[in-house]
Amino acid sequence: MSDNLSLFEMYQGSFRDLERTERISPVTVDKIKLIHEMRDSKLSSFAAHSTSSRGRVVPEQECTIRNCYERDLGRIIYSQAFRRLKHKTQVFFNPANDHICSRLEHVIYVSYIASTIGSALNLNTDLIRAIALGHDVGHTPFGHSGERVLNKKLRECDSSLYFEHESNGLRVLDVLEKHGSGFGLNLSFEVRDGIICHCGETYGERVLVPCKDKSEDDLSYLIPKGRRKLPATLEGCVVRFADKIAYVGRDIEDALRTGVIESEFNLPMGAGSLGGNNSEIINYLVEDIVENSIERNEIKMSDKAGDALENALRNNVDVIYKSPKVVTYEKYCDMMLDALFDSFFEAVKDIDKARNSRNDVIRQFANFVDSHPQRNASEQEMPLPIFVSDYIAGMTDTYATKCFNELFKN
Repeated sequence: MSDNLSLFEMYQGSFRDLERTERISPVTVDKIKLIHEMRDSKLSSFAAHSTSSRGRVVPEQECTIRNCYERDLGRIIYSQAFRRLKHKTQVFFNPANDHICSRLEHVIYVSYIASTIGSALNLNTDLIRAIALGHDVGHTPFGHSGERVLNKKLRECDSSLYFEHESNGLRVLDVLEKHGSGFGLNLSFEVRDGIICHCGETYGERVLVPCKDKSEDDLSYLIPKGRRKLPATLEGCVVRFADKIAYVGRDIEDALRTGVIESEFNLPMGAGSLGGNNSEIINYLVEDIVENSIERNEIKMSDKAGDALENALRNNVDVIYKSPKVVTYEKYCDMMLDALFDSFFEAVKDIDKARNSRNDVIRQFANFVDSHPQRNASEQEMPLPIFVSDYIAGMTDTYATKCFNELFKN
């Protein structure tokens, strides 16, 4: 027996032969359904009720235990894209310090902060958690630096192409992730909408009013975020604010740990008006949002809190994201991804040659293309550069570095 067989493969016959002696009875199913309906009825009238979800693109039989948003959450956290977030950068690349925030930790923080706000406002926290934990699965390796490189390279290939992590996140979950014997997680409309509309880089927002009349067409990847409507639910609006709240103070803490900021005296001025540390910043902003949004069909910050948050975020850009140490890292990472894109783009032009390459990295890319769910689409429907961006965007920081080293350092 091969050492590579998993336990499931080794004992699948035994598992298959087991008889299910216990099943959920129809009476229990009815009781669970009643519990879900009672919980929904107690939510705010402005909340997104799971029993009134606009559903999935492909209708499915309902789960006997979980509501639709709980089911979506399960599909997201068991996806490969979610697991890869552990080794993707938030701001600081490949940190040796285990206490520096990864992309996975960031989405957990967003989930906690958004759920806290949502619970206080009596909104649907199941929907909030699903959106929050899925909102960054479209991120590239090396944070926003990687996003900029892929956007630049796609535009060089075709001026109509572009890359944004928000729309790529929905593409990953709708198209690329495997589920069962097929592709696509077939998530509910409200979760998909919240993910593609989260946009945490809009610093000047003070009030978010949900666009409840949105259609499936409004979730198209072809709509750039500058023209994209606000989330369709209050829950999506909460996550959009929580994204900024989660990283504004944490980035300052990480900058201190890595020496980008040498001492607390060099903290951005905006942070001082929000609080003296990450905990105080979060508490202040959460309380402000709850105070200004309770029993309203909008998620709102006071002008004072909104101005302070915007000031802190913009100062973080100047003091942290544009610091010499971060800029140097970005140049190195930009060079790696630029070279990887060029290598894979040449490979995808002659996939037969790539399959037979002597280089493992190129052969692995060819395998990715061969197993891609859109491999049989026309080049007009699926331009060749998109295969490359799909592959690179799914990489972790460590895997991208490994591929670069194997291609160019041997």
